[in-house]
Amino acid sequence: MSELSSWFKNLPIFTRHWFGLTIALSLVGRFAILSPKYLILDYHSIFESFHIWRPASALFYYPITPKTGFHFLINLYFLYNYSLQLETGLFNGRPADYFFMLLFNWICCVIIGLLADFPYLMDPMVLSVLYVWCQLNKDTIVNFWFGTQFKAMYLPWVLLGFNLIIAGGGVMELVGIVVGHLYFFLTMQYPQEFGGPLLLTTPQFLYKYFPNQRSGVQGFGVAPQPRAEFRAAAQDAGPRRYDWGRGNVLGGQN
Repeated sequence: MSELSSWFKNLPIFTRHWFGLTIALSLVGRFAILSPKYLILDYHSIFESFHIWRPASALFYYPITPKTGFHFLINLYFLYNYSLQLETGLFNGRPADYFFMLLFNWICCVIIGLLADFPYLMDPMVLSVLYVWCQLNKDTIVNFWFGTQFKAMYLPWVLLGFNLIIAGGGVMELVGIVVGHLYFFLTMQYPQEFGGPLLLTTPQFLYKYFPNQRSGVQGFGVAPQPRAEFRAAAQDAGPRRYDWGRGNVLGGQN
């Protein structure tokens, strides 16, 4: 337990809180300590009954049942792995910038969730972060089922196709891809590839609460770096090849 506690405390701040709150709130709903009906995203409850906590609780709560339990664990793995690699890689020493990415993606997921009547936001939120990592590590080789290998840029689409074929879903994954691409396009792709201005920058007040932790870094409020530098920074977080773990079936709704 002491080793587990030490591991958890050593996680970077936002990955630690997102990971921990997701487990805690999902278990609270699983054991009926708090009714899940008060945790899901619901338009009428928010705007008519003023349940203003629902956009946040819908992010951290996911129903754990015999049918969805494995999918929940896979989502937790994606959350931990890709959030950790982004926070300790590209966003290393820049907590305000990473928090703003999470905040922007979350707001987009909430808006789409309210319009499309999604009760939970874990799937699109995790996929949006995974998508950003994959775009920054396009040429990294990832292993999937039965030893199949492909570039990371295809991973979000593989997950979308997998869920579409196996579970008959895919809408949540598609929303996550759209949200992740919107952030990536506005902050990186449009300024670098199209020579346009930065269309989305971290608000200055966030730097007051989450100051940069290393010198010479000012976040996305400065002139964009070449794509190669972004990719090199992101790849510092992990090895060139990434092993999913052969023999594990990625089932569920993912």
